[in-house]
Amino acid sequence: MGSQWSKDRNYIRAMREGYRSRAAYKLQEIQERHHIMRDDDNVVDLGAAPGSWLQVARQATGGRIVGIDLNPILPIEGVTIIVGDFTRDDTREKARSILGQVSVVLSDASPKLSGHRSYDQARAIGLGEEALAFACRVLKTGGNFVLKSFQGEDFHILLAQVRKYFLSVKTFRCRASRKGSSEIYIIAKNFTGCQYDSEGPL
Repeated sequence: MGSQWSKDRNYIRAMREGYRSRAAYKLQEIQERHHIMRDDDNVVDLGAAPGSWLQVARQATGGRIVGIDLNPILPIEGVTIIVGDFTRDDTREKARSILGQVSVVLSDASPKLSGHRSYDQARAIGLGEEALAFACRVLKTGGNFVLKSFQGEDFHILLAQVRKYFLSVKTFRCRASRKGSSEIYIIAKNFTGCQYDSEGPL
């Protein structure tokens, strides 16, 4: 990657332990702390490349797992990969046809960053809203949702939207996140269901 972060401690650990990126430790930490996935849960991971969250999900549940990304993902045993845009209806329906009942939606997706903080944060919020819309359309009642976002002036708006549809919503900072990062995860449990119109969740 050529980044100053490309060879940090968690990167080296991930390569040694067979994970595709350091992000694996974020989902491990979330799972250990919040018990998002149960033994038989069906899981869909949005923005799944290069696949480290899929690897962790495969270890956490014996249910069916689907990963969705615009970019190809190298195969993972026991995981179905969809190359496509998770904001499109056909991609969502393909995932649902594979999984049937969806228990957990994960999203570690991020927009391509421009370096302009306010612009990037707005794009991240927009992507988070799309992930929430996906979750509202596929999750079973009582299902769980994990969403990466970034703290900023509009983060409270996204958090309030998530709280409309889940009984328990918390924010969580992972120890594995890079020092100084504004990255934050929304941990939403017990989906209550929601109505939909052409603009998204009501």
